[in-house]
Amino acid sequence: MNTTAFNDMPDHSRVWIYQSDRVITDLEASEIRKRAAMFLLDWSSHGSAMRAIIEVVHNRFIIVMVDEGVAAASGCGIDKSVRFMQQLEKDYGMNLFDRLLVLYRDAEGKLQDTKLQYFERFLENGEVKPSQIVFNNLIATKTDLFTKWEVPVTQSWHARLLPVTTR
Repeated sequence: MNTTAFNDMPDHSRVWIYQSDRVITDLEASEIRKRAAMFLLDWSSHGSAMRAIIEVVHNRFIIVMVDEGVAAASGCGIDKSVRFMQQLEKDYGMNLFDRLLVLYRDAEGKLQDTKLQYFERFLENGEVKPSQIVFNNLIATKTDLFTKWEVPVTQSWHARLLPVTTR
């Protein structure tokens, strides 16, 4: 991933990844970025302004990054961002909270999605190889985003879905 939007944030910045169940169009991505900029102007946690960025990546992910060195993202601040994401879901007719949806790159490098149960079957029958790229949305920091987000299946939590003979 090479997005310059995150360059000014420190490596320890906290990250949340919201994965869309459908492709976000370029027009929608532009609108979401504008809405995110407005949201960030007022986003605070316990009265402290948040230093944060929200970016659409690969037209499938909305990534929230917060510099907790400026203000910690506490419960109320996180709740505000979740409500913002829920509003985006409603307004754009997408699901950003389906944790059973897996996004991965096919043999040609194109993004594909499937439900977790089917992904496991794809691994079992060799349709998806252990070396193929999967998106590990459980990462926590900016450093992780650039080093542990788009990784081979074998380097992600998805590896536990591999047949025992392949691990």
